[in-house]
Amino acid sequence: MLPVQGQAEIIHNVCGALDKYESKLNEINQKIWSNPELAFKEYNARDNICEFFESLDAGYQVNRKAYGVETALEVIYTRGEGGRIVAFNAEYDALPGMGHACGHNLIATSSIAAFLATCEAMAALYSDGLGYSVRLLGTPAEEGGGGKLLLIDAGAYKDVDACFMVHPFPVLSGAPDLISSSSCTGMYLANDKVQVTFTGKPAHASAAPWEGVNALDAVVSAYVNISMLRQQILPTQKIHGVISRGGERPNVIPASTTVEYYMRSETVKTLKPLTEKVLKCFEAAAIATGCTVEYEWEAAYKDMKINTPICDSYVSAMNAMGHNTIFDAVGQVGGLSGGSTDMGNVSYEVPGFHGGFYIHADGVNHTPQFTAGAGSEDGFKRSLHCAAGMAVVACRALVDESFATAIKSDFEKGLEL
Repeated sequence: MLPVQGQAEIIHNVCGALDKYESKLNEINQKIWSNPELAFKEYNARDNICEFFESLDAGYQVNRKAYGVETALEVIYTRGEGGRIVAFNAEYDALPGMGHACGHNLIATSSIAAFLATCEAMAALYSDGLGYSVRLLGTPAEEGGGGKLLLIDAGAYKDVDACFMVHPFPVLSGAPDLISSSSCTGMYLANDKVQVTFTGKPAHASAAPWEGVNALDAVVSAYVNISMLRQQILPTQKIHGVISRGGERPNVIPASTTVEYYMRSETVKTLKPLTEKVLKCFEAAAIATGCTVEYEWEAAYKDMKINTPICDSYVSAMNAMGHNTIFDAVGQVGGLSGGSTDMGNVSYEVPGFHGGFYIHADGVNHTPQFTAGAGSEDGFKRSLHCAAGMAVVACRALVDESFATAIKSDFEKGLEL
């Protein structure tokens, strides 16, 4: 049996690899940030990452259009036969009208860096006799479209032993020196998304309104119904929506209207009854106004399962490198909660890690101010700190049998909850 190298030795090799590639990683980060692309349109981001690995000539297997998803990618590094597999998720889609306002350029950069550092550290420390595989998955359309769900369905995660990524947030006002947290209880909620269309009957709004069936009235009724429902839902549950089509002209009774709504709850189990209540609000609005109602569902995101052994190891590695990190950011002053991610779905398939890190920005996520922070040198440097932490944990997962067993056991227990 091969000896398990100490954390200090793994850290030394991981940090050496990151120093070696820092300028190239910064270049990729800026390319993604300065050329934001929306869901399933991330061609330049995909190609920039693939071209970088193709230029290295280091035994990387590079696949564009991975698993049949046009803007996905996979880079694979394999040594020996068999062994465990770790993966890193790189998101790179942007938001309409404000670029990388959720910092997905930094998510991509940290995962690329962690992948590189894991491969180089493993090659240096375990050059012979150990089989393993390290993967980088480019996962498009997290902001809408659920790219990881498509990858799950195509089998991208079926043999993975642990999957990693980190996400940026604004520096916490109550803990300004904190660099990262390994988890945040209740941060990532299960999320149903639906587009609802009401169909009525047009008529002249002034000359013969009695001839029409007003689909805008159905929207207003549904909006009021849902607003009243909010009094009866749990504090951890969220309902929010927009009117995407309310009619064409004031003098025409709207014959067709559309709203888009998100429903969020702490777990998949508690989300189901919430969604059912919201649907009754739509149905009641349709009955009251004489309209018909149709639903078009988007990809549903699950809540994030926390893997305690991975989180503990990440906290240990980060603090050993001098990067102030805590296990759980819940309750921290200035912290955010209530988001959703398709990484939650991955965490139901394999042991997952979705840490947070904190960058200086003049606004919260999904604002132009956060876009500026995501493009900063400070944001880039902090993404590399987290990459180092993930890489150290990934190396342990590949070589430490007891650690790998603990990861799997915690994952299986989590699925029973």
